[in-house]
Formats: sequence, C-alpha cells, structure tokens
Amino acid sequence: MSKQLLVNYQTFEITPQQINESLSKNGGKLIVSGVLQRAESKNQNGRIYPKETLMREADKYEKGFIKEKRALGELDHPDSSVVNLNNVSHNVLGMNWQGNDLVGTVEVLGTPAGNILKELFKSGIRLGISSRGMGSVKEVMREGDSTLQVQPDFELVAFDFV
Repeated sequence: MSKQLLVNYQTFEITPQQINESLSKNGGKLIVSGVLQRAESKNQNGRIYPKETLMREADKYEKGFIKEKRALGELDHPDSSVVNLNNVSHNVLGMNWQGNDLVGTVEVLGTPAGNILKELFKSGIRLGISSRGMGSVKEVMREGDSTLQVQPDFELVAFDFV
C-alpha cells in the first residue's frame, strides 16, 4: 500500500462568549479549545482512525511540535504534506484525550491567515478543524459496514482550519 495525503474534518465549536472571554483574558490573543480529532468512529470522509494510532501520533506531535512551539497549521487544506509558513494561521498549544476525542487548545496567530481566521470566528462562521497526515487505508468490515481504516503507517503532519 502506498501512502497518501489523508485529511479528516471535525466541526470546531466555539461561541461568541468564548471568543470575547479569550480576547479580554489573553491580552487580545484568541485562544480556543475544541475537539481536534475523534478516534474509533467513521468520519465525514468515511474513514476510521484507530485510537492506538492516533495516540501514538498525538504523543509524537506533542513532543516534537507542541513543546517546540512549531505545531503550526494553515487556513484551508493544501495538497501538500508540508506546512507553508506563508499560510500559517494558528499554533496548537496543547492536547489531551477525553474518551475517544483528542481535544486541543489553539492560539490564533496575528498572521494574515490568522487574522482572517479570527474574523471568521468573530462573525460566527462555523468552521471545522482537520487533521492532515500521510498514510494508507485498508477496507475493513465494521458493524456490517464496509469502511476505510487508517493504517499504522499514518503520520500526523498538522491540524488545519477549514
């Protein structure tokens, strides 16, 4: 199986009250929290991400990117496995598991793309967050349904707002 670019979409819920609280509490910075990815359930792309694989990748992402303040993401999904610094809109500050949900705290940056993201949030536009990674999928039967399961070769690249 060859690796391909895999993206996963998850609605990112944030209220106007949360935005206003963050801006006043963080000196004008917008810092938001929400579900970044859900394990063990079929996503909108028809794929299932095993929790074991996501836990491994979240741990690597935490140690390799978050701790080094390099957990950058873009506004929209590029067709690349490389984060383009010209399009960076946010930085993931931390992540933790709540059941099968990987929940993250994200700082919206003062970059051009970050300012667009902030204004979209402030305007009440419903956005999603999407993981981007490289890996392969395999068709499996699950609960009598044919579905694509992400394989252990999956490597997390970034979380993008879409």
